[in-house]
Amino acid sequence: MTAELRARVLDNPFFVLELAPECGRAEVERAGQRLLGMLELGLAGAERYRTPFGEGRRDAAKVREAMAELRDPQRRLLHELWMRGTDGVDLAGPAPDEGELAGFDAAPAALGWRK
Repeated sequence: MTAELRARVLDNPFFVLELAPECGRAEVERAGQRLLGMLELGLAGAERYRTPFGEGRRDAAKVREAMAELRDPQRRLLHELWMRGTDGVDLAGPAPDEGELAGFDAAPAALGWRK
């Protein structure tokens, strides 16, 4: 898996906001506002989030960007498709190996992209 694909997973707005792809728009807004408040107050745990590749670092700009991505229906759909590749990955365990995330390699073709 390339560094670019890993970055797409690591920065996925659903991970940044700690939400499931099935969440509604109101949940996106609530989670974003909650995280912004936590970051502003410097509360423990607000600066980090879990992904299949370990912890990501979060700041207010990243939270706002994640919220904006999930407000746009077309961009949200793309992020939902990327999230589908992490189904079954244990976020509490060690980072998955290449075989466990083989679905990500097929994602561009599934979206109609050509090499």
